[in-house]
Amino acid sequence: MASFIGALSLLIAVVLGVLWVVHKIGRRDTHHQGRNALIALVVAFIFIGIGGSGESTTKTSSDKASSSSASSVTATKRATSQKTAKKPAAQHKTTTTAQETTSRNGQVLKKLVSYTNQESAGPTQNYYWKLGKSHTTGFKNLKAGDYHFASDSQGRAGTARAVLTYGEYAASRGSRQGDPLEPTGWPTSNPKVAISYVFTGRTYHGYLYNRSHSIGDSLLGAKSYTSADNFTTGTRPQNVGADQDGGMRYAEETAEGYWQANPHTRATIKYETTPLYYRQETIPRGSIVDIKSSDGQINTAIAVINSAEGIKINYSTGGNNAKPITTTGSQSTNTRRGSGSGSASQQAGASSHSTTQAGTKSGQWTTAAAGKVYVSDSHKYYSQVTNPANYTYESESAAKASGATRATRGNQYARP
Repeated sequence: MASFIGALSLLIAVVLGVLWVVHKIGRRDTHHQGRNALIALVVAFIFIGIGGSGESTTKTSSDKASSSSASSVTATKRATSQKTAKKPAAQHKTTTTAQETTSRNGQVLKKLVSYTNQESAGPTQNYYWKLGKSHTTGFKNLKAGDYHFASDSQGRAGTARAVLTYGEYAASRGSRQGDPLEPTGWPTSNPKVAISYVFTGRTYHGYLYNRSHSIGDSLLGAKSYTSADNFTTGTRPQNVGADQDGGMRYAEETAEGYWQANPHTRATIKYETTPLYYRQETIPRGSIVDIKSSDGQINTAIAVINSAEGIKINYSTGGNNAKPITTTGSQSTNTRRGSGSGSASQQAGASSHSTTQAGTKSGQWTTAAAGKVYVSDSHKYYSQVTNPANYTYESESAAKASGATRATRGNQYARP
């Protein structure tokens, strides 16, 4: 509207200006015409300016609105793009972790097959080696105190998982909480054999196979006996290593050490054991144990080897080429590893008693005489054992002097 009035005023100013010029030439009175033309011109410029300003303002507001709308659309597109990009990234991360775990397990299985075929105790000579950080999986629906045992597609014991607590560890100390269950693939024959360990220089005499926990009694207590899927057929050294602190026992002691260092803690431990089978075999070549505490103090993975030095094992049937033996004290080689403490004479004195096994036998258990104990290669001593030939028999004072300590808990082979 302002633009129209401005244009009309400009037209009037032009007409009045022309009349003023004509009358000026004709020497007529032109004072009022010139004044009117000037007024019209001023009015024209005023309204033209208002119109232009209005158009400019309108255009600017429109541009701002358009710009704002465009920015909003752009921001929305950017946010949508970022959100879309993040989702596949998260999915990719999960997939990558699963792939890495599968790849790791496959690589470990190859090594296990090599070690077991060679009847080897592995790189540490103690039936285990460390893999690095843990790859715990499948704990989404498990809370503190929960556990899950499963079988694989062939009915063999599969991955066992548990969210361990200090309370479970404390409740299981002192005695076993149940009887081992027979796993799938348990062999029809379990001979007593002799296994000589390079790591300790000792010879074990006893049963070749153990019903080996995937998650041990010392960690899960009575819950560890609720399913046969928590057990596999393991050689004696697979279960406790060459020095009773190796094999699966090393993994268990890793978790136990955490509880001992953090008594009554409310932190938890994700503990996961995966038996690894070669093809269709029913006895695993070994296992991977993944351990991770909720406070990050423990984050490790351990590979355990299911073999026996000098004995060839058929992992489909449990058959083996070991020569069965009859356990007697004279057949045991008990060269005990020095503890690094105590005098040489004390250590020599301890070994001088190693070939003399005494005590009172009742059923499968042999009880040491008063003041005497059975000392293991791991420098723990017991008052009752099932295979005294596998221990050094000496006085409790001599055991303490050489650095040994009384075991805090028992197992199926020894009691404090």
